[in-house]
Amino acid sequence: MAKQILFDALQNKATERPAWVPFVGCHGGALIGKDATTYLRSGELMAQGVTEAIRRYQPDGIPVTFDLQIEAEALGCELQWAPENPPAVVRHVLSERPLKDLGFIDQNSGRIPEVLKAIRLVKSKAPDVALYGLVTGPFTLSLHLRGTDIFTDMFDNPGAVKEIMAYATEVSKQMARLYIEAGCEVIAIVDPMTSQISPEAFREFVSPFATEFFREVRKWNAFSSFFVCGHAQRNIQAMCETGPDNISIDENIPLDYVKQVCQQYRISFGGNLQLTVVLLMGSEDDARRNALECIDIGGNTGFILAPGCDLPYAVPPRNLEAVAEIVHDPYKRQVARELLAKKKEIIGRMDLADYGQADKVIVDVITLDSEGCAPCQYMVEAVKSIVPLFNGLVIWREHKIKEKESVEFMMGLMVRNIPTICIDGKIKFVSTIPSRQELIQAIQDRINEKFYLKLRQSRNQLLVLTSDDEKSEQTWANVQHAIKELGSTVEVVRLTDPKELERYGVNSAPAVLTVRERLKSVGRVPSVEVIKEWLKDLG
Repeated sequence: MAKQILFDALQNKATERPAWVPFVGCHGGALIGKDATTYLRSGELMAQGVTEAIRRYQPDGIPVTFDLQIEAEALGCELQWAPENPPAVVRHVLSERPLKDLGFIDQNSGRIPEVLKAIRLVKSKAPDVALYGLVTGPFTLSLHLRGTDIFTDMFDNPGAVKEIMAYATEVSKQMARLYIEAGCEVIAIVDPMTSQISPEAFREFVSPFATEFFREVRKWNAFSSFFVCGHAQRNIQAMCETGPDNISIDENIPLDYVKQVCQQYRISFGGNLQLTVVLLMGSEDDARRNALECIDIGGNTGFILAPGCDLPYAVPPRNLEAVAEIVHDPYKRQVARELLAKKKEIIGRMDLADYGQADKVIVDVITLDSEGCAPCQYMVEAVKSIVPLFNGLVIWREHKIKEKESVEFMMGLMVRNIPTICIDGKIKFVSTIPSRQELIQAIQDRINEKFYLKLRQSRNQLLVLTSDDEKSEQTWANVQHAIKELGSTVEVVRLTDPKELERYGVNSAPAVLTVRERLKSVGRVPSVEVIKEWLKDLG
């Protein structure tokens, strides 16, 4: 049960895999083709966006919305809307009215009815996924109500600040209760503005109210999280002291530091996938690498993998799907780990555009390692069992991605999944072991395509005449490189005896010639591309 893994992690228990919570806010609008302004005003659209995110990203928990302006708007603040971002507070209600004149929120205030509708709709469609209710933290809500003057008030009139904080905490508790009644199982205080104050100010102005809030959520039998964005490392200990079940952070705070502090308080922790550089602007490989890094640091006890904050609207879904694969599939996690390690060692990509031009059909099996991976083992065995049927016309090779050369080969053939079978350099079977008949037919089809090559009974040779010098060594290396890139089976013979040069009428090494044709080069180092053309001529 997906959400049970999340509940175990929230209780600081060991889990069989990392719990996974993508913080989908207005990104849900992008998933269904709606701008943020339209999306965040409609319960039905929010439910559609979150449901689509659940289908694509396979989370254990997910917020129904990520909008820290809902309470402020309901209390009278003016918002400015944007197509790809949540709205921003542009007019603070306490600049026009005293605190005593502000009312409280209920299920009919502002956009709250739409959010509650979204919760109920998602709950009915995805009962196995835990729903997060994200409540605007009391300090951030106080800033929405009062504006930046609150920082001055903390020095000049601390009593007034605490009065606003007490009011904001009551609003937060009301919002949490509405979320829980609608079906949310995890309540997270999201209080990014606390990153702007010192630990001393945090303990004086935030801690008493946050502690009261978490105590109340616990009475309602819901889990709780304290979510902060920004450079809040100095306040992590103070956050733990307020008694949440979980601390969630973004990439500005080292995950290992948060793990260390949270473990001292025996509470869970989560984060901190990089939002912009990786999830928004990076590739699927970047997302996998970053997820693996977080998982390795987070460990298997009390850790929840999550983006560092609200996902940007235009995050490519494929990047989050790549993270979901890493979370759910230990095999893909192992494959990604091996690939990423080897790719760091590879500078260039092998040019395999002409691969498979030899007279024999070449079957390549790209694997993790058939000796230690069951799917790879059975795919290799499937190939091995049918190759003898073709009487030497087919050769096969296994490429284990634990080896640098194999990863280079895999990249050259544009293979993206493991295990994969390629026939003469063309991807044929991906992560699916073909039946015996399917594989035989695929190879036979290829043989038929190049039948004229099958009729060539006499083999040709490429002779490489070398001496003990640098040019000869480079020529030999280029020949080997060309054979590998071309997948050629032409017999190549290296001759080092000076008498051989005389026998072929060559006056200096290195030299390359074919037996049935003519001298190709002498006294110079031919390029890999030129050698590939000679090999093609030889068949």
